[in-house]
Amino acid sequence: MKKAVFSGSFDPITKGHEDIVLKALPLFDEIIVAIGYNIMKKNAYTLEQRMQWIKDVFADCPKVKVACYEGLTVDFCKEVGADYIIRGLRGPIDLEYETTIAEANKKINHEVDTVFFLTNPNLRCVSSTVVRDLLRHNASITEFVPSKICDEIVEASK
Repeated sequence: MKKAVFSGSFDPITKGHEDIVLKALPLFDEIIVAIGYNIMKKNAYTLEQRMQWIKDVFADCPKVKVACYEGLTVDFCKEVGADYIIRGLRGPIDLEYETTIAEANKKINHEVDTVFFLTNPNLRCVSSTVVRDLLRHNASITEFVPSKICDEIVEASK
């Protein structure tokens, strides 16, 4: 069974995240969208909200599971039996950063490979940070987040 982990804070999940998971689905038997706890980040939304939004977005995709974890992603991969980490790339800066992380992960656990997917060009500007900023300024987020959860994110931001 080919199992992969797509980790992040998903604060909130965006159309860019959704795009990456949908591109990866044909390659894996199971994808775990894993919300990592990062001590350096102050999240705008609760873990429960973020988990529910991910479940809602992928409700029609039985191969997608949702989990949360603390610690290193490669350790979480070992814990859940995943041999792959999925990462999305918006551009060259992401490639530089993600390559460094992938190489470090490979040194920590040589059995886990990182697979990169390019974000669709029309979604390159999409990030959770942009979504939160738009919400702070009462701007529309419909172009940035999955339609299934747009209203819930707006409501949770009030």
